[in-house]
Amino acid sequence: MAINLSKGERINLSKEAPGMTKAGVGLGWDINATDTGSDFDLDVSVFMLGGNGKIPNDKYFVFYNNLKSPDASVESMGDSRTGKGEGDDETVKVDLTKVDSAVEEMLFVVTIHEADERRQNFGQVRNSYIRIYNQETQEEVAKYELEEDFSRETALEFGRLYKKDGEWRFQAVGQGYNEGLQNFVDKYA
Repeated sequence: MAINLSKGERINLSKEAPGMTKAGVGLGWDINATDTGSDFDLDVSVFMLGGNGKIPNDKYFVFYNNLKSPDASVESMGDSRTGKGEGDDETVKVDLTKVDSAVEEMLFVVTIHEADERRQNFGQVRNSYIRIYNQETQEEVAKYELEEDFSRETALEFGRLYKKDGEWRFQAVGQGYNEGLQNFVDKYA
C-alpha cells in the first residue's frame, strides 16, 4: 500500500520498500482550460548533487538534452511536450545500485518551458504529483500530490531522493520558484 505524503514529509525507502534497487519516479499533471496562445511544455530535470550541494560534473544534470547520467543510474524516459493523457507524464528511472558514490542527493525539479514568453505558471496546472514505485513490481511506494496554489511560480522542486546513514530516503518538497531552469543550473553547477 502506497504512502501518501504531505509537503515536507519523508520516508525511508529501505524500510518501506526493502530490497528495491530500481526505483521509478513518475511525475504527472493536468493543464487547466486556459488560453495563453501556446501549449504547455513542462520539463522534468534531475540534479544529482554531491555533499557540497553541487553536481560533480555537467553530465550529472539529467534533463531533456542529457537523458542519462554518466554512471547510468538515472535515466529520463523523455520529454512529454503536452502532458496529455492519463498517468505519469514523465518518468525517470533510478538504479540505486549504480549511483556514483560522489552523489548523495537527487533533486527533481519541474519547469515550464518559456514560461514568461508564453505567460504561463503553475497556477494554470492542476493534479500535480510525484510518485516513487518499484520498477520491477510496479508497486507504488509513495506519492506526493501538490495541493498548494502556485499562481505565480514557473518552477517547482517536487521532491528529493537522498542518502542518509547508507539508506535511500525520499522527501516531498513542494517548493515553488519564480524562475527558469537556468537559475537551477547556476545554483547547482
